Amino acid sequence: MKLGVLTNLYGNKPINEVIPYLASLGVEAVELGCGGYPGDAHCSPDKLLNDETAYNEFIELLKKYNMTVSALSCHGNPVHPNKEIADKFHSDFEKTVLLAEKMGIDTVITFSGCPGDHDGAKYPNWVTCPWPEDFLEILDYQWNDVLIPYWKKTAEFCKAHNVTKIAFEMHPGFCVYNTETLLKLREAVGDIIGANFDPSHLIWQGMDICEAIKMLKGCIFHFHAKDTRIDKGNTARIGVLDTKHYGDELNRAWVFRAIGYGHDMTYWRDIVSMLRLCGYDHVMSIEHEDSLMTVDEGLEKAVDFLKQAIISAPKPGTMSWA
Repeated sequence: MKLGVLTNLYGNKPINEVIPYLASLGVEAVELGCGGYPGDAHCSPDKLLNDETAYNEFIELLKKYNMTVSALSCHGNPVHPNKEIADKFHSDFEKTVLLAEKMGIDTVITFSGCPGDHDGAKYPNWVTCPWPEDFLEILDYQWNDVLIPYWKKTAEFCKAHNVTKIAFEMHPGFCVYNTETLLKLREAVGDIIGANFDPSHLIWQGMDICEAIKMLKGCIFHFHAKDTRIDKGNTARIGVLDTKHYGDELNRAWVFRAIGYGHDMTYWRDIVSMLRLCGYDHVMSIEHEDSLMTVDEGLEKAVDFLKQAIISAPKPGTMSWA
């Protein structure tokens, strides 16, 4: 496995400053935002697809620091009921796929999206329970009328441009938010659908991360290294469905933390080991969203922690002691 970083945490700095700094920390790979929610501060498809000089300089910068690109990211909601919003996310995604093709990258990361509850809706409607039965009717509409048709068509576009892995981040608020919904969409669309496995969104749902990895064996395309700290006292009082602002850390049921500040080394070594057992040996990409630390401190602590947890050498073909 390689140690990576989603670079949008330094979106206020130019890429020619970010890459050398990450390399100095021992980072081996970068995940680059190309639009949607992550933005495109470091990797703009509009620029890199149309300006060969800028593209060549960009590639030479990566080569100079021996930096692998693990994936291009374009998290968005291309099935948003507001057509203008949906079209912008869809356009960003397609341009990201075209740039991935140009760069020889086979993986693009995104969200599944979440439609509204009918054709005339204004906002997405994330269903979290099966009763009253109106919610089941909403789910039927969202999946069968919108989500599956959209991703079947989009998957064909990706295949036509040599992107063979659409990696969904399982994120509450979107239709694909856990292992079961990821596999449901994969079954409907095909094995081009897989996971950008981010434990932080599953931890607060009460999931066992190693069991979730086993359930997704063979369809984990990318991995986000991000932790979540559960406040047991707050959770005991209010549950985990917490809509308070992320900045209200003291009163929330849970908060995102840098790696090692939600769970200990044993927990993360178990995750690394399970990933290897299930055939994932790509990149662990740090996503920094710890509101208690500066970006520099949070990233540096996460890098130091993961260096102790990650298994870097290839899996041995035989057991030397057997």
